[in-house]
Amino acid sequence: MCIALISTAHPSYPLILIDNRDEFLHRPTAPASWWPDDKSHVLASRDLARAAHGTWLGVTKQGRIAVLTNYRENSTKAAVGVRSRGSIVNSFLELPPDSKVTAKEYCEDLVAGGEAQLAGGFSLACGGVRGPLAVVSNRVAGAEGIEWIAKEKGQTVGLSNTAFGDRSWRKIVDGERLMKEAIDVSVKVGEGEDALVQRLLGLLSRDTLPRLDEGSGLETYINLLRESIFIPVIGDDAEIKRAVDEVCTSKIHEKIDVVANRPEDHHAYMKGLYGTQTQTVVLVHESGRVKYFERTLYNDQAEEIPIGRGDRAFDFVVEE
Repeated sequence: MCIALISTAHPSYPLILIDNRDEFLHRPTAPASWWPDDKSHVLASRDLARAAHGTWLGVTKQGRIAVLTNYRENSTKAAVGVRSRGSIVNSFLELPPDSKVTAKEYCEDLVAGGEAQLAGGFSLACGGVRGPLAVVSNRVAGAEGIEWIAKEKGQTVGLSNTAFGDRSWRKIVDGERLMKEAIDVSVKVGEGEDALVQRLLGLLSRDTLPRLDEGSGLETYINLLRESIFIPVIGDDAEIKRAVDEVCTSKIHEKIDVVANRPEDHHAYMKGLYGTQTQTVVLVHESGRVKYFERTLYNDQAEEIPIGRGDRAFDFVVEE
């Protein structure tokens, strides 16, 4: 039950985006880095469980930015889809550095071409780091269904695993309120950028999940995940260890290899321990400088990483 919060409320940062990636903890993932070869303009993490090696959040040297959250579907088949959701984010970020394709054109083509409907349920926000950002989903039937956020100063919007604009999810309502408060306090006390990052990480770590019996799995908790911005580890690890042993003969350590790329292998990683695995803060300064901070909380053996050891930070200036 991921969450992305996007704000234009800070006077010095035209755009702030923060994100929790909630996932099955054994799912192999490469941490944030500049991608290789002809995709070297892209900065993002990568999911390694599907052949597309998609991402959920990324930026480019030219100032493109995109973030995707899944819908909670009623079946595994609907949740996975023919096309990887991560590949939808990839396709936007991987546009050539000199491409003139706009977010509006990209989203319209995504809907009109039927590509959105091939993926499991999602909400995608994409555009330029100075805004505005288009919001599109696989439920949108045409261009008229595309919505726009970050159009003006003072906006704060949340996306999670439900339709954009759904106010029934506590984590979205709480997230928007707490982000506004965090920015207000940060501006009032005049704190620096590092302190602002830590304040926003604190927001992403807010845990209000009701506790059930010990050992309760994801299916038991599924309707409660909307109650909490941060998801602590839930579930039983025994099943996933057996499944991973069957499909994975080599380990991945911060590299991209072929692993679990068959559909049946991918499903093996949709079991076991679940929780907030990665936290990301993106600050876009009015000067055009971007700070991208990622904190990984668990490795793909579901082992907790001490705070700070899984941190990665990148700074760059958007190329005009």
